[in-house]
Amino acid sequence: MAALHLPLASIQPGLPYPLGATYDGAGTNFAVFSAHAEKIELCFFDATGRHELARCALPECTNEVWHGYLPGVHAGALYGYRAYGPYQPEQGHRFNPNKLLLDPYARQLFGQVRWTDTLYGYRIHSPRADLSFDHRDSAPSMPKGVVADATFDWHGDAPPRVPWERTVIYETHVRGMTLRAQRVPPGERGSFAGLANPWVIDYLVKLGITAVELLPVHAILQDRRLLSSGLANYWGYNTLSFFCPEPRYLSGGSPDEMRHAVRQLHAAGIEVILDVVYNHTCEESELGPTISLRGLDNASYYRLQDNNLRHNVNDTGCGNTLNMSHPRVIQLVMDSLRYWVREFHVDGFRFDLGATLGREHHGFDPGSGFFDALLQDPVLAGVKLISEPWDLGPGGYQVGNHPPGLAEWNDRFRDDVRSFWRGDPGMRGAVASRLLGSADLFNHHRRRSWASVNFVTAHDGFTLQDLVSYNHKHNEANLEENRDGNNENRSCNWGEEGPTDSAKVVATREKVKRAMLMTLLLANGTPMLLGGDEFGRSQNGNNNPYCQDTEISWFDWSLPDTEAGRALLDFTRRCIALRRELPTLCSTRFLKSRSRTPQHLPDISWFDETGEQMTPERWNFAEGRLLGLRRAAAHPQAGTVSASLLLLNAFSEDREFVLPQPELPWKVLLDAAEPPHGSGRGRAVQHNRIKVSAHSALLLVADHVSI
Repeated sequence: MAALHLPLASIQPGLPYPLGATYDGAGTNFAVFSAHAEKIELCFFDATGRHELARCALPECTNEVWHGYLPGVHAGALYGYRAYGPYQPEQGHRFNPNKLLLDPYARQLFGQVRWTDTLYGYRIHSPRADLSFDHRDSAPSMPKGVVADATFDWHGDAPPRVPWERTVIYETHVRGMTLRAQRVPPGERGSFAGLANPWVIDYLVKLGITAVELLPVHAILQDRRLLSSGLANYWGYNTLSFFCPEPRYLSGGSPDEMRHAVRQLHAAGIEVILDVVYNHTCEESELGPTISLRGLDNASYYRLQDNNLRHNVNDTGCGNTLNMSHPRVIQLVMDSLRYWVREFHVDGFRFDLGATLGREHHGFDPGSGFFDALLQDPVLAGVKLISEPWDLGPGGYQVGNHPPGLAEWNDRFRDDVRSFWRGDPGMRGAVASRLLGSADLFNHHRRRSWASVNFVTAHDGFTLQDLVSYNHKHNEANLEENRDGNNENRSCNWGEEGPTDSAKVVATREKVKRAMLMTLLLANGTPMLLGGDEFGRSQNGNNNPYCQDTEISWFDWSLPDTEAGRALLDFTRRCIALRRELPTLCSTRFLKSRSRTPQHLPDISWFDETGEQMTPERWNFAEGRLLGLRRAAAHPQAGTVSASLLLLNAFSEDREFVLPQPELPWKVLLDAAEPPHGSGRGRAVQHNRIKVSAHSALLLVADHVSI
């Protein structure tokens, strides 16, 4: 059956909901929001996407939604919109019917953006800049929406619904994770098919991962500036469509490839969390291209400066900011979120620059319209919601201030843990707070400790290997003269910058990496591991490889086969396994030292190397770099208690700890100074004393003890 019958049938009024192109087997209903347009035309293209075949005006507008129904338009038809209205940038309006516009609700794309000056609503080199008007047709340079009719056999797929307290997140990139994986067939590498490969899933299962958090997989626009420099937008924080998977990640071209990957991960008990970008779009500043929302209704979709509607508000640092105070913009985001849950079975979302989504006209508001809509939605009630709780606007740092129900990336955990293990003074109190779920930030409104998503490294910044190998960033490959990226990384190279042959430097680096992994994976809260850190992946000191679709960013799968990589991988697996097995390491509550087990042992206790409990004077001792955390969990039916004792030594020399009273039959389960299969594992503690190596950590356990 042909996707499009010509000549077009007479267009019928259709319905204003649902938005987008909705195919019913006989024809398609089209609906698109624009409060300020005077006319919306629907344009159809041939199978190549190059030639416009027909166009017609949407005949009705109900509640600012333009709509019409066309019999004979079937799945596979290629289409776009043209919007007529005032071109008055000073008033915030940028209508230009010469520019073909992508449907914000398009479920599938055909073709890609071909960068030319025709994509701009104004004449690029005009002395009047964006106040000028461009009459050229942009359709040949634009991707087209595809009328979709998605059917997929999920074979009884069910979400794993892993409890937050059992969750271990693995942040990774669909393309970069498998592009160099020799065990994945060449045609599948760098795609969702690669992510679904049994070898990849088996690797994640054996590591102990319960959720993969994927860097943006929504269709993106490759930045013109980056392409002209021979670079690429690798991370993908430049959304072109909120409903379409990125075509580059579909080896076979069909969105069903992503559905298959989700189904396979679910079968292994692994959840899929999407990193989503609803704070801005790819249309950049007011000098950017006219691709979709700008041409449909710039004044409604984007925040504009109150005193100069010609200019965008740029709280995101990307040129524009979506207007999350507008009900139709909230609807767009909510419809997108529900779509990914219903149609792709995803298990959660991480909101890039989440503070932007909570902005009203007066600033950030935890009771914003978007947060209210998000937290009451029944479709989203069963998925994990995580915010990156900051943006670049006024009052943009909002860690701990999001409404209950959302977890938050905790950069205070990252910074304090890095500083402590670098040996900075005065960090004992800070790292103690981070180890117990950052109650100082999150213990309000009956939130649980899982609200703190703990991480030491993430896609934005150094990898764990680079964190212990470089004092300074090395971003020269980004062609910005090393000006980009954060200058303060709280890193330490431990004697030499970059790779080294010094056995002493390497040994220190390995201990510090293992100590930081222990701190991350044995802390209360939700741990997030940066993909590849478990085997020593390096980005050659680049702490901002957003534009590096190169070996700088791609996983080097030869590393786990090296002695060092294999040892670190085994150690990471052991940390995750113990987190899962030990009752003292997976509490959802914010633990307090006054809480006691039935055996009268406090839930938590803090000690220094003398075995004495911490006092205000000891907490305030700036040069203190030794710390012990004892956690206890009761087994009421057995009348016993299990306890764990985490000992930290951030000094540059070995130190002996006297263990606290009561004296328990402690055994060593993890030692950051030893390889995972070293002879020290399981050894009993003698005389209630133990040595902790420099730059290292120890985990001791006393299991099912009667007191």
